[in-house]
Amino acid sequence: MPRKQLKLQLSLPPLLFFSVLCVGITYPGIAADNNNNNNNNKKPNPNQFPPNPLEIRVRDPLLPRSGRDKRPLTQAELATLATALDRLNAEAAAKLQANDEKGALETWYRELRLRRYLGLLPEVQALSRVGGIAWERNLSEDVQYITKRLQTIQQTQLKPPVELDLLRSLATAFEQVRAPDWSVKVYEQILAEMRQQGNKVQEEALLLKIGELSLSWFDYAKAIGAYQELVNFAQQAGDRTKQVNYLKQLAYLYGKDNQIEKSIKIKQQLIEFYRNQQDFVQIPAMQLEIGSAYEAVGRLEQATQNYQEAYAFAWSIQQYASAGDALRKLVAIQRAQKQINAALETYQVLVKADYLAYNFYGMMNTYDEVGQLYLEYKNFAQALSAFQKGLELAQQLKHRESYFARQIQRVTEQANR
Repeated sequence: MPRKQLKLQLSLPPLLFFSVLCVGITYPGIAADNNNNNNNNKKPNPNQFPPNPLEIRVRDPLLPRSGRDKRPLTQAELATLATALDRLNAEAAAKLQANDEKGALETWYRELRLRRYLGLLPEVQALSRVGGIAWERNLSEDVQYITKRLQTIQQTQLKPPVELDLLRSLATAFEQVRAPDWSVKVYEQILAEMRQQGNKVQEEALLLKIGELSLSWFDYAKAIGAYQELVNFAQQAGDRTKQVNYLKQLAYLYGKDNQIEKSIKIKQQLIEFYRNQQDFVQIPAMQLEIGSAYEAVGRLEQATQNYQEAYAFAWSIQQYASAGDALRKLVAIQRAQKQINAALETYQVLVKADYLAYNFYGMMNTYDEVGQLYLEYKNFAQALSAFQKGLELAQQLKHRESYFARQIQRVTEQANR
């Protein structure tokens, strides 16, 4: 049967044979038009994701060779390409400046695809630059594309030998696209290398970076581990300033991680450290923090004890402002527990602390609180006296005068009923 058909075709005149043959041929242009028409009639598929622009494989005229030529580019060709890519970067920046965001990104993606030919380090540096711009402009999809490529590159550096310059650029790039967890992974790789080299300076710097980044994405456990090592570093180096700073941060992290007892223990260490250094001014604030930590978990007895210790110590070193802060914390607990007489006694000391600290606004507010407390228990004479003292201060300060005048009128009216 095929032979008969071939014989028939061959017997046809040349022009007619060409017409018959063309019936079975579809020209590329016609096919494209038909496909476009069909595509235009189709509704977009919401589950179909657009192609990653970093993974598009197209022949670029900036490449000096065809895709079939697999030889690496020469140094001269690489230099020419690098210059051309710098021009693309400038072109994209100009488009962005002219509010052509789409055009800028298309140009940058073209640059990023071609940067691969220059090596991983130049590519990562370019990804970092463009990724930072994408993040600043809230282009989440573009940030994801760039982050995915950075993650792929990071996987190539898991086994030795590693390129430290590349790892440092990778860590920075992950920071640019706000992927701190991936940045920490890379910094940990660098840290391991620095430990092998015995580079203590870099080791401390990397631990500090890991601690800060871990805190930024709320990985308190990893941050705590980093700062524990940093405390040891400072102790071994005899650097007391760093030791205090690292201990403070460690206490803060334990608190954020709900390890209250450990946080308090660190703060107690700091108090002893300040005593030994005779840096007494720092102690009341630390005692206040311990009291606040106990109060936050409902251990009011320990909180009260620490507030009292903070007030007494601050008063002994004439730090009356700090004494006032402790007394305010103390009186709040006393009022909450309906310890009225104790609260009134504390208010009397608080007024004196504010006076000695020249905190006249604090005195005025304290008289207001005392007046309200007396008024709550229908002690109109004492309430009136407190509000009148508050008014005198308000007039001197030119602040809240009408408020205290209204409170005096209110007390007088209630007393005369």
